[in-house]
Amino acid sequence: MNEQQRKTNAAGAAPPPAAKLTGLSSEEAKARLAKYGENAIQEKRVSLLRKFFGYFWGPIPWMIEIAALLSGVTQRWEDLGVIVAMKLGNIIPADLELRQGDYLSVDQSALTGESLPVDKKVGDSVYSGSIVRQGEMHGFVTATGMKTYFGKTAQLVETAEQRSHFQKAVLRIGNFLILITVCLVALILLVALFRGSSLISTLVFALILTVAAIPVALPAVLSVTMAVGASKLAAMKAIVSRLVSIEEMAGLDILCSDKTGTLTKNQLTLGDVAPMAGADRDTLLMAAALTCEREAPDPIDGAVLKGVDEKKLAAYKTVKFQPFDPVHKLAQAEVEKDGRTMSVAKGAPQVILDLAKPDDAIVQKAQAATDDMASRGFRTLGVAQGGDDGQWKFLGLLPLFDPPRDDSAETIATAEKMGLQVRMVTGDHTAIAREIAGKLGLGANIVSAREIFTEDGADGDSARIEQADGFAEVFPEHKFKIVRALQNAGHIVGMTGDGVNDAPPLKQADVGIAVSGATDAARAAADLVLTAPGLSVIARAIEEARRIFERMTSYATYRIAETIRVLLFMTLSIVLFDFYPVTAIMIVLLAILNDLPIMMIAYDNVPVAPRPVRWDMTRVLTTSVTLGLIGVVESFGLFWFADRI
Repeated sequence: MNEQQRKTNAAGAAPPPAAKLTGLSSEEAKARLAKYGENAIQEKRVSLLRKFFGYFWGPIPWMIEIAALLSGVTQRWEDLGVIVAMKLGNIIPADLELRQGDYLSVDQSALTGESLPVDKKVGDSVYSGSIVRQGEMHGFVTATGMKTYFGKTAQLVETAEQRSHFQKAVLRIGNFLILITVCLVALILLVALFRGSSLISTLVFALILTVAAIPVALPAVLSVTMAVGASKLAAMKAIVSRLVSIEEMAGLDILCSDKTGTLTKNQLTLGDVAPMAGADRDTLLMAAALTCEREAPDPIDGAVLKGVDEKKLAAYKTVKFQPFDPVHKLAQAEVEKDGRTMSVAKGAPQVILDLAKPDDAIVQKAQAATDDMASRGFRTLGVAQGGDDGQWKFLGLLPLFDPPRDDSAETIATAEKMGLQVRMVTGDHTAIAREIAGKLGLGANIVSAREIFTEDGADGDSARIEQADGFAEVFPEHKFKIVRALQNAGHIVGMTGDGVNDAPPLKQADVGIAVSGATDAARAAADLVLTAPGLSVIARAIEEARRIFERMTSYATYRIAETIRVLLFMTLSIVLFDFYPVTAIMIVLLAILNDLPIMMIAYDNVPVAPRPVRWDMTRVLTTSVTLGLIGVVESFGLFWFADRI
């Protein structure tokens, strides 16, 4: 359309006859393409070659490349080969059964949540999503995709069902009121027909009465009450992601708690060391520290290094160092100080005893101490020192453990007074779980998941699950089944977690709680997200949830009683006295003006229930009906007073 045509059309003249559409010319299309670009969402593409070389660019790759270059210059070809072919950190792509190789150290925290690597040998299984930390082995693929442990975890998230007692309670209250309304409205219509009253007028009044009687504002008021409570919980460092979980939290009677990082500090700590053969504590600790990786210590080395003076440690020069590996099960170092050279070693107690070859009395003492520490859940290390003559001396034992959080025992005791049972769920060994449970007062009946769950995927022994004080050697699907079994037994169950592996049980639980530092997957599946560590936040959140529940119960009781009072008063006035005490507009105003101020119930001062609370509909309805009937008597008394006096 040219300029003259545009002016003509703007002036109101008829548009020109439709012309044949020919589209843009090639030249015009190219010009517009150059000016505006392609009609596509831009995607930044990187060539495969550039992406490949990108892995070699950055501070960490530079360090590895320099190390490789220096290894080549000094002709240390074996080191060069290890650095160039480096496979440390490979992610296991599928479930495997290990068939060949010396050893493999695997980090399977993505599945179990436990931070320490696990040593694997021929015949063991490794799972998709685990990370290789040390070693190299060949395996036979036993499961892929959704059939792997990791895949089953993802599948469990989809199958998890959330039950809302709040929604069930609202539905029951609504059904009760609707039933009463229908019965009374039917009675009004029958009486009107019998008396010959205007059917249309009676129907209009009955309809308005019905609408006013339905608790339309009930869900809104209860939601506002929970929202106000949620803001208070947020101030306590507990963020609510699903409002109805507040009501569930008030009825929580079992809390399945992760051990590592929730009940414990997730920090390996030295226990009471056991020097032997005349050695003292300082000598034992210094010898152990000299075998540690000082630049990038693992959790074990980090715990040992904290026990020594850094200045004294710096006085030693490392001449030769052999890091720990699961084949030899020890770490060795040759160190020098003041011109004197000595060797030190730490590792599995039996390996160190074989290295030092002490007399039988020390061997028996060390074995007895090792067994005692293991039964109490400690990871034990033996330490030895060698002189210039090549003779080794056994120095003693180092117990390591992940200590409970300072507030865990007190919080658990408080929770028990509130009627909340705390049950530990951990991927750690049973002995470790029992030791921590004993320190926290959780009970001694800690069972291994292998004892209650079979390989065929069955749900497990529900009776033992309900009776247990805690669970050890647990995998993700076990957590999911534990929660479901407790729910089937009639409990309202809470579950804490922090990893991807915890997403299914967090979603299945009535209250899924993502602890401080949880992954995005755990937070997405949870109902409550904690921003402060430990269980103390949960105890305070439950206390506030019970206050909120009392407010919700008070409003539900009021709303039912008020509806019964209005309906019965209207019905009896019409049936007995053939009198309409209020108009239709008054009924609507009454419903609105009653519900608006009652929203302030969200700020009521209420007592905290000493035990878990649930919707007792028999109690709520009985109380409401009683109050409603009393209200009818009061309404007729007020009506008589206004009419006669």
